[in-house]
Amino acid sequence: MKKNAFTQIRVRYGETDQMGVVHHGNYAQFFELARIEWLEGFGISYKAMEAQGIQLPVYELKINYKKPAFFDDRLEIETILKDKPTAKIVFEYIVRNQQGELLTLGETTLVFTDIQYRRPIRCPDYVLKALGF
Repeated sequence: MKKNAFTQIRVRYGETDQMGVVHHGNYAQFFELARIEWLEGFGISYKAMEAQGIQLPVYELKINYKKPAFFDDRLEIETILKDKPTAKIVFEYIVRNQQGELLTLGETTLVFTDIQYRRPIRCPDYVLKALGF
């Protein structure tokens, strides 16, 4: 049940620290960009989901840094759906540079939430259908 997609990112100067290394805090944004593109690849619009009263707040974020990324690197982020979504959806991320070197591993857990009541809900049927479940 491997459902994955690839996102390309070019590291901007402002995403690096004084040592020229991508600041660790930027990886959460990289993962978000990759996750939104992953959803769009299955025809799922995050914006449309919010218009229907559903949000996906991050519940947990894990990052394991293997090697640094630098300014102007071209990163490839592989986004993988870990399990069938329930009230939560879990993604894994593999970040590689243009030489194919493994830089970072990550995982996010997000919870389907009713915007009005701020309570967890089950994954919408149309999302499950779009993902082939």
